Amino acid sequence: MSYLSRDLSVLAYANGFTLWHYTTPDTHTIVRVAGYFNAASHMLRLGDMILANTGVGGTPVSGIFLVNANAGGVVDTADLTQFGAADTD
Repeated sequence: MSYLSRDLSVLAYANGFTLWHYTTPDTHTIVRVAGYFNAASHMLRLGDMILANTGVGGTPVSGIFLVNANAGGVVDTADLTQFGAADTD
């Protein structure tokens, strides 16, 4: 699959920072590749954070991506910082 604008939404905005939410059946390793969010380059800024639910409908992985580059319409995010990676029960 690829980026779908309907699946990216604003959760909070303040002081030039936006917290986003994104949900996708794509794996987090696909989403984190430079260029995945290019269609949203006009909205995403350096330092923005994207709470993400990836692998929806398959093997879900949730976490946060940091927008660490956006130049010339090419958006790059840092690797996913995963939530709930351990379950000791």
